[in-house]
Amino acid sequence: MIFRNVPRSLLRVLGAVFLCVALVGAVGCGGQKSAPAAAGASTGAPAWARGLVTVRAAELPRQARDVLALIDEGGPYPYRQDGAVFGNFEKALPRQKRGYYHEFTVRTPGERDRGARRIVTGEGGEFFYTDDHYETFKAVLR
Repeated sequence: MIFRNVPRSLLRVLGAVFLCVALVGAVGCGGQKSAPAAAGASTGAPAWARGLVTVRAAELPRQARDVLALIDEGGPYPYRQDGAVFGNFEKALPRQKRGYYHEFTVRTPGERDRGARRIVTGEGGEFFYTDDHYETFKAVLR
């Protein structure tokens, strides 16, 4: 055996150190489980984006970036529904008064209708992206 001449007390200490190192990676310091970061989440996110998965505007699909540019320019928008009030009935976004949010269609290649992708804007300068028709949102960091 490799450890035949090593004192038991040293083996115990080395075993404890090894176990501690392994646990720190899984649990974190202080014995408290560290919350995994959401995919794309940013620790430097603005207050309105906290608690949501974040995505940088440059990482959005090209069609979504095109819609952001149209919003910045004030239109014109390709769909008559663009700019309509988004009711937030799913309550996936922070609660605000009616009329606070507005939605814009993000074209989906291959779809004959408007598809499931949208940009939703808030009066406070917030931008959100959904690619599953309001089931989930990502806060868009610009």
